[in-house]
Formats: sequence, C-alpha cells, structure tokens
Amino acid sequence: MTPADHDYCTFKRWCYEKIFVSFLFFFSFFETFPQKNKLDHISVAFTTSHTAFPFASFSKLFTKEFHPGLEIGTGFNWRTKPKHDWFQTFKLGYTYHRFVQHSIALYSEAGYRYKFVKILAVEAGFGAGYLHAIPVGKIYKLSGDGVYKKRTNWGRPQAMAAFSLGINKKIGQDGPLVFLQYQQRIQFPFIKS
Repeated sequence: MTPADHDYCTFKRWCYEKIFVSFLFFFSFFETFPQKNKLDHISVAFTTSHTAFPFASFSKLFTKEFHPGLEIGTGFNWRTKPKHDWFQTFKLGYTYHRFVQHSIALYSEAGYRYKFVKILAVEAGFGAGYLHAIPVGKIYKLSGDGVYKKRTNWGRPQAMAAFSLGINKKIGQDGPLVFLQYQQRIQFPFIKS
C-alpha cells in the first residue's frame, strides 16, 4: 500500500464516520424534540435540477436538461396562527445528474408560511444538511508501475445549504396539499481540479 492509498483509506474512514454521526444525530432528533411539536405531515416531491449560478436561470428548469429526483420529507409547525406558520421540515432526497453524479441529500429547513386563505399559502425557508455525491463514471489511478487501475469510489461527502420559495394549495378543506417549490442549493466544498 502506497502512502497515497493509505491517505485515501484514512479519508474514506473519516467520511464514513461523519456519515454515521450525521445519520445518528438526524434520527435521534426525532426522539428528543418536545411532544407538542409532533410530525404532522409526509411529503413526496418529484424534482429536477441543473447547474447554474444562484438565481441565474429559473426558466432553464423547463427548457434545458432534465435531471430527475425524488424527495420525501416530514415536518411540524413551531407556531401556528390563523394567517401564518413557522415550520420545520426534515427531508431525504435523491437526484441523478446525467453523466455526472448521483446525489443523496439529508437536510432540514426552517421557514415561514403566509396563508392567504385556508387553502392557499406561500412560503420561504432556509436549510442546511449533508449531501453525498457519487460520480457516475469509473475512476482510475496511475499505479507505481505505470498502469492505470480501477479505483473503488464511494463518493464524496459534502455540506449543503438551501433557500426555497414555494406556493401550496389544499385540495378541499381536509384533502391533500399540492405544492410547487423552487429551491437553490449550494454544495461545498467544491470539487478540487
């Protein structure tokens, strides 16, 4: 084993430890928050994403490449009034960025919801969490004897921050909620070139 391989194994072990601690913290939170803030909904979202500068190309979501994803979530309201809510969400998502990577995101958002009427509302939220990016292509490494060897790649751990704007409408008084949300995500640190 070369020093570079040893460093890679150490880094990989460090990544797995961070992932384990993140999941442990995330799921233990469900057991510890006060009973008055019970999880009150489940959400399922079909997503698309593209790479761009923040807020630079909203229209390209509908006209450019399609990178599908699925996100499930839950949450609760910290405070509810007749015209507004302060809310917290917990989400787990997957996105496939064609030819580049698979992404798995685990994050939470805190936000504000303004209710125009009982069945129509707008909301905004900020969030942060963990994102694991797994490259699609194979990775090769030049060995000491001048031969390229395939290297196992479990992906790279990254932090993420999010800002979202959305609108939702309840179908009927007690029916399901349909929503449309625009979210900007920043993942960091950026890939070293």
